[in-house]
Parts: sequence; structure tokens; C-alpha cells
Amino acid sequence: MAANNQTQRYAHIIGWGKYAPPNTLTNDELAKRVDTSDAWIRERTGIVERRIATKETTATLALYAAQDALEVADIDPKEIDLVIVATSTPEYVFPATASIVQDQLGAENAGAFDLSAACSGFVYALSVGAGMIRSGQHNTVLVIGAETFSRIVNWKDRATCVLFGDGAGALLLRGSPHYGGVLSTVLGSDGSGSELLIVPAGGSKNPASLETVMNNMHTVKMNGREVYRFATRVMVDATKQALQKANVPLEELDMLIPHQANARIIDYAAKSLHLPPEKVFQNVEHYGNTSAASIPIALVEAIEAKRVHPGDHLVMVGFGGGLSWGSCAVQWTIPTVTRPMTPQRAAQSRLRYRWSNFKSFGHRVLRRVDSGVSKVLDRLEGENNGNGA
Repeated sequence: MAANNQTQRYAHIIGWGKYAPPNTLTNDELAKRVDTSDAWIRERTGIVERRIATKETTATLALYAAQDALEVADIDPKEIDLVIVATSTPEYVFPATASIVQDQLGAENAGAFDLSAACSGFVYALSVGAGMIRSGQHNTVLVIGAETFSRIVNWKDRATCVLFGDGAGALLLRGSPHYGGVLSTVLGSDGSGSELLIVPAGGSKNPASLETVMNNMHTVKMNGREVYRFATRVMVDATKQALQKANVPLEELDMLIPHQANARIIDYAAKSLHLPPEKVFQNVEHYGNTSAASIPIALVEAIEAKRVHPGDHLVMVGFGGGLSWGSCAVQWTIPTVTRPMTPQRAAQSRLRYRWSNFKSFGHRVLRRVDSGVSKVLDRLEGENNGNGA
């Protein structure tokens, strides 16, 4: 449903959810695959374990996180106007992963598209979603960050394979004339550093071939030293810029939710901003770098840990390939205590999603039947025209 844009509108966060695959890969287990050790990984990254998808795909991870967000908000999927999935590991080149999620959710009134900005992707998507609401274009926007980075890492390269994990996080935005929610966003890019963090093949420059596959060109390549230098600078600057744009003094920042790439980068940013540990959320030790999913997963865990409260000022800040960076200042406005999932609500949700899947299946069947009947009619018409000649 489109919003009335006669008054200023704010994009408030009304729902949140996350999902991580149950399969865990510890540092010790990883050390059996590649020349590394638990101590080496912890010292350089702070990572202890990461989640690895087995049967799950980016779309299924996104769907589970989205369903949780809808349960928290307690709204019908039909109320969603737009679904945005930030990902660097989409289900396919096309169709968009967001379209698959939109269909499986039963969000039949929503548009859907993917957004690619690497690890900065979720903040970019949040900025787009909030902008759609502020403009009056949409009123309810579902923003998801979802990744299966384990599918694009070289498991023989210890410089990168130790870093990444899989997961998804989702936020549901809704428009309101009341002050709060997303107050500002800052987006930036420096394409001169595009080769510093890259998957070289699979696009139009280096399409898939025997050579690209044999040379592992479909996996992540990273200049760790240069990315570290870039990240420590932009994390601090982007945080300050988002606060300044929102007219919120740094002293009034209650929680920093940084991209969970490396504990050393997070610690450096906190120290540079003079933030005590209780004002910086960190969970990289349990998930590794989940790229576009890391910030929403961290936010949801901060909420679950009761470290986010109504009236709090938050900044979400990330960086990634591009090179790109983004930050977002938020004033939290709703209670974080969610309604318990009663058996009745759980049954209602299961029924809703099963019905959505059934309708989707029905649409596919009807499309095939229509195609088959059309072919028969075309053939008959062609025969009749031939006989008439």
C-alpha cells in the first residue's frame, strides 16, 4: 500500500529476524582442511567458528529470517510493498533471489529485487528501503541480507576460507509520521580499489570457462592488508558522518552495530570513537564474516541480549567490495519484547506459508497448462489456414 507523502515520514523498524545454518565449522575442524590453527585464526580475526550451509540456499536462509521478522511485527505478508535482498551469493544470476523469497512468503502485492554491494549491501538496501518510505512510494518494506559465502570461497586458501560463513538477517520497515526509525544514511564507494576484494570470474569480463574454473577464478580473492587499512578508516568516518547527518552527538550513541568482518577492525573503530565495550556489539567469533547478513544478524542478537531499548540511538556501519561503505543512524522506537509464539500463532503461520506454497504451485501448473493449450490451438489454427489455402 502506497503511503501518503503530504507529511514527512520516517521508516521505523517494526520486525526483525535471523537465521544461521545449524552446521558449525570450528577452527580446529578447519585446520584439518588447510594449513592453519585455532590460535592463528583467533589472533588475526577473533573468529572461533562459523556456520556453513549444507542443504540451505541463499533464498531459504533469507526466507527463514524474513518469516521471523514478520512474526515479530505480526503482520500479513500481503501488507509488504517491497522486498529487497542484499547478497553477493544470489540463488541465480537471474531471477532475483528477492522474487523467490517474495513468492514463498506469499507477499503477493510486493515488488522485489536484489542489491549487490558486497558486505556493505545491507546498509545500502536499508537506505533504499527507508528512502522508498520517506518518498511515499511504499509504506512497508522488507530488507534482507543473506549469504552463502561458503559456496564461493577457495577452501585451500587459508587467507580467505577462515573468514567467511553463511547466514541471513531481516528487518521490516514501516512508514510513520512520528519521528524516529532510520534518521540518516551515508553511502560511499571507491572503485579504484575494486580489485582488492573480488570474485574475478562469472561475469561478462571473465565468463565461466574451463580456464576460469581450473584457476579458481570463481572464488573470493582479497588483499587483506589493503582491505584492513581501508576498513579501519571508513568505519570510523562513516559512523561520525551518519551521526552528524542525523544531528545526534557521538556522546548520545548507545550502540554501534558494525559489520562483523574482523574483531581487530571492530576494536580499532571502537577505540577511535572512544566507545566502551558495552556500546559496541560483536559476535564475529560465532559466525565469521557473513557479508551482507552480518549487520542484521548482529542487530537481532543485540536485541535478544536486551542491549537495545526504546529511545536508543544506534549506528549500523559496514564496508566491503567495491570498495564500498555505508552507515545508518537509527533511533529505536518500539519495545524489543516480542509476543510469545503460542501454538495457535505457530499453526496459523504454518498454514499461511503452506497455502502460499500451494498457490505458487498452482500458478506454475496453470502457466504450463495455458502454454500447452495455446500450442495446441496455434497448431490447429495453422492446419485450418493450410486447408483453407
